[in-house]
Amino acid sequence: MNFSDIFKSSFLENVSSVSLLDMVLALVLAFGVGLFIFFVYKKTYAGVMYSSSFGVTLVALTMITTLVILAVTSNVVLSLGMVGALSIVRFRTAIKEPMDIAFLFWAIAAGIVLAAGLIPLAVFGSVVIGVILLVFANRKESSNPYIVVLSCEDHAAEQTASEFLAQKTKKCSVKSKTARRGSVELNLEIRLKDDNTDFVNELAQLPGVQSAVLVSYNGDYMG
Repeated sequence: MNFSDIFKSSFLENVSSVSLLDMVLALVLAFGVGLFIFFVYKKTYAGVMYSSSFGVTLVALTMITTLVILAVTSNVVLSLGMVGALSIVRFRTAIKEPMDIAFLFWAIAAGIVLAAGLIPLAVFGSVVIGVILLVFANRKESSNPYIVVLSCEDHAAEQTASEFLAQKTKKCSVKSKTARRGSVELNLEIRLKDDNTDFVNELAQLPGVQSAVLVSYNGDYMG
């Protein structure tokens, strides 16, 4: 009995099932596509705090997916075992930005397509997706929404402040209202006529207005 007889599943024969040139080419292309995904993510990020580690994760995820698919396509038995092993993996990290999910799936899909040998599809598809994301994600609205947090003493002060905002803004709508004894708190969504926010200073000086806070808003309200 020699060393090869110990492995009944032809283990040693699988060492050369994927050529060295294919491995190098697939990993280099995966690295290049991953860098492109990282670049698009950095340019289109619109969250509060940018995380460079997530961008590096996109590059690594593209290469790791390519590596896994290369192993799976080289051996049918290995592919079945890989499916069983990966099915028990659970990720507990919460995805805070909806766009992050798109970038994760993009990195995984690019790695799969590259490892399958469909290089033109992977490169051309990534370029098209990147251009679309750059165009639509960086498109700014003509009038950005703002939230005004307004605290008033009574209903009369509330009416005066609402009329003032209606004159100074393009659009003003109440999103929430909290009434307590001796105070009324309003959250209003507004659209500015221009970039001038000095009206908030005048709003805070109105009779009966206790405070006025202007907050840039990027939520789910559509209007």
